[in-house]
Amino acid sequence: MTDTKRRFPAEWEKQDGILLCFPHNGNDWPGKYEAIQWAFVEFIKKVAAVEKVFLVVADEKLKIKVADMLERARVNLTQVSYIIHKTNRSWMRDSGPIVVYNDGKREGLNFNFNGWAKYKNYQLDRNVPQKVTDFLNIPVTQVMYKGKPVIVEGGAIDVNGRGTLITSEECLMHPTIQVRNAGFTKEDYEAVFKEYLGVTNVIWLGDGVEGDDTHGHVDDLARFINEDTIVTIVELDPNDANYKPLQENLKRLQNAKLENGQSPVIVTLPMPKRLDFEDLRLPASYANFLILNKCVLVPTFNDPNDRKALNILAECFPDREIIGISAIDLIWGFGTLHCLSQQIPA
Repeated sequence: MTDTKRRFPAEWEKQDGILLCFPHNGNDWPGKYEAIQWAFVEFIKKVAAVEKVFLVVADEKLKIKVADMLERARVNLTQVSYIIHKTNRSWMRDSGPIVVYNDGKREGLNFNFNGWAKYKNYQLDRNVPQKVTDFLNIPVTQVMYKGKPVIVEGGAIDVNGRGTLITSEECLMHPTIQVRNAGFTKEDYEAVFKEYLGVTNVIWLGDGVEGDDTHGHVDDLARFINEDTIVTIVELDPNDANYKPLQENLKRLQNAKLENGQSPVIVTLPMPKRLDFEDLRLPASYANFLILNKCVLVPTFNDPNDRKALNILAECFPDREIIGISAIDLIWGFGTLHCLSQQIPA
């Protein structure tokens, strides 16, 4: 395998902007589409205050409507640029390109999104990496291994930018549920991560949170907050279904090593109380925060633990403002701030 000079920068490194996609159909948020649009406007406003927003909109008609909403909400419009492209869904973390540095220049990676190996309607989403990289005027590369396309969503991986990546076995290694790459071994994934992301060291967690539509995305579980510190969520109620798997993940992190052989510093975040909608448990997690150039946006759930989570993250990011964003409506679509966004490095 060729030795590339690729490196996937950490989220806290300097960003050019954030890729978002304005929701254009209510199917992901049944009965909440109106509320979601305004929640989204608030999200855009917070990002646009500190950096650019690359906003995918389905068509010219929606662009006019969104521009009006943004103006009414007093968003800094000079920071917002539009990419006209119809999508199936709005989860840019997973369908958007992952932008890496290749020999110091930006390159978009297309990880062959397939609806989390769960949904049939993802054909429009497959074109997002090409559309976005065309707009940014950077090359795009399809991720292949042994002649076949490799499927990995951005929400399934988190990096420290120095060579270590965290992911979960439930998402990438389950033999029968939402299988992304049939027959793949850990060694296969590690070879892909090395070639395309410059990763030399992988920390494997076990299972994700209950109710996670993606089947184990790590951005609901554990995140790097600097090159040697990982925050991970824990459930304090031993009767909750999340208690055991999250304790197991905590143990794995405590035994893990970074690319330099050192043990990572581990910080624990609480979980909000269980959230249900109809007969579904929603995968609410404070780990789904988004790091921006000058601040960190954190999903909140009208829960007593909101304050605890915000305080812990404020200590983790002493040089950034910590801003809670109500995600009660967003989570009904099974994801929040991090899932909906993808950072574009400077």
